Amino acid sequence: MKTKRALIVVDLQKDFCPGGSLAVQDGDKIVPVVNDLLTKFDLVIFTKDWHHSNMYGFESYQLREYGKHAFETYVNEQGKEDVIWPDHCVENTEGAEFHPDLDLSKCKKDFYIFKKGNMPHFHPYSGFAEVNEDNESELGVFLKEKGITEIYVCGLALDYCVKDTALDGAKLGFDTYVIKNACKAVNSDTTDTYKAFNVEGVMYADTWVLDYLFQK
Repeated sequence: MKTKRALIVVDLQKDFCPGGSLAVQDGDKIVPVVNDLLTKFDLVIFTKDWHHSNMYGFESYQLREYGKHAFETYVNEQGKEDVIWPDHCVENTEGAEFHPDLDLSKCKKDFYIFKKGNMPHFHPYSGFAEVNEDNESELGVFLKEKGITEIYVCGLALDYCVKDTALDGAKLGFDTYVIKNACKAVNSDTTDTYKAFNVEGVMYADTWVLDYLFQK
């Protein structure tokens, strides 16, 4: 079976870049790298955080209801401990838009935007988290319908949304690569992220390796 590849660009939005409400250090530095990657794939997926203004995981909600601040923890609706984040990427706000230097015109063919996290009680990190009426990943179903067998994941942030997107992609049966130099992390220590990749069989490489991989 012929290999079909897709690039998944995770959450390259203003609020996650310098000057945004939840800025990842040097998050804007990956934009030129991503722009170059857009030219190498026939199918590109962009994910966007697209949050309800009353998101339970936002500092504004947790401070109002429980007196808790950003970067403390709370128990989410799935019964798991999660981080309280500064309000970010609220739907239809400037901060939810792509970084202005992201050049969608560089996409060779098709690109699609998948939004996530627009219900107040559900704050997913993974681009595969939104499900259809059959409880199947909307993005996963879409990629399989397109015949995709390999996915290449990049964007912000490596240790949260990129990580969960890559892990879910591998669990859904895609050969999954993380493009290291097209990501930035929230935390300086990403040891646990790479340990998780190794457990699930997620591979990783820098952009210069791609031409070699694509010849396989």
